[in-house]
Amino acid sequence: MAPWYLLFATKNLTEASIIKGMLEENQIRVMLLNKQDSSMLYGDIEIYVPVHFKEIARGLLDKGLLN
Repeated sequence: MAPWYLLFATKNLTEASIIKGMLEENQIRVMLLNKQDSSMLYGDIEIYVPVHFKEIARGLLDKGLLN
C-alpha cells in the first residue's frame, strides 16, 4: 500500500465529507481520520490521499476552495 499524504484538516465534519466526495468523484482514494473527541468536539478531522495523488488532490482542493 502506498504511503498517505495529509491533504487537509478541519474541525467541520460536513466540510470534510464534501472534500472527500469531490476527491472521490475525481477517482482519488480518500481516508478520513477523525481525531475529534466525541463529547467535547475538539481536535481535527484529517483528510489523507495516496502520496502519488497529492499534487492532483491539492489542485482540486485549491480550485474547490476558491469557489
